Amino acid sequence: MEAIRITLIEDHDLTRVGMRTALQQRGGFDVVGEAANATDGLKMLESVKPDVAIVDIGLPDMDGIELTRRFKKSQLESEETGSAPTKVLILTLQDNEDVVLAAFAAGADSYCMKDVSLDSLAEALRVTNDGNSWIDPAIARVVLHQARQSNPENGTAAEAKTVAINAAAPEYNQIIEAYPLTERELEVLQLIVEGCSNAAIAEKLYITVGTVKTHVRNILNKLCADDRTQAAVRALRSGLVG
Repeated sequence: MEAIRITLIEDHDLTRVGMRTALQQRGGFDVVGEAANATDGLKMLESVKPDVAIVDIGLPDMDGIELTRRFKKSQLESEETGSAPTKVLILTLQDNEDVVLAAFAAGADSYCMKDVSLDSLAEALRVTNDGNSWIDPAIARVVLHQARQSNPENGTAAEAKTVAINAAAPEYNQIIEAYPLTERELEVLQLIVEGCSNAAIAEKLYITVGTVKTHVRNILNKLCADDRTQAAVRALRSGLVG
């Protein structure tokens, strides 16, 4: 299996070197470029064309959100036939609503906190490279909270969810229509998005952990999701929860 080509755009030298070393020692990843600021990072992305770019938000000359916006725009304008576009994974310490939603609006594919474990970062990179979004459960809760604050009477809640996380692909909506979730499955899905464990879900819904596992398995099957994080992302993107 070919290694995923990664670039790192991070202004803290120790963080950047540590991430590069950890990823290359793990295997399956090839760090093909590094930059310590957004200006150099943009030039590197256009010349190197990695599979996934890890971008820090707090860059000295231009924040990572603006870098992402400019890079995604340039990709659309100069789209090459047959070449997969570079995906962007935002890596940051910030988890407030404005920052999270701005990152997705700019076109970020995934969003990770800097205290993420190496295992989770590796998973996030693989999921992102495959064309899916990876969102830390804490971030998913931020997006859900924002959607709930919108006024549902005029339809802005659904609009906020789709704008914030780029909507669901049409095939997901078709899958959901073909295999609708039951009321209980929707309750379980809502709690998954809120970051609850199986034990916590069982306690909240007054059911056994075994029953929760059955519901989770059915939810993953119906949403064609590989894991709980992917199910939460697809639920948010399609407006299933809120």
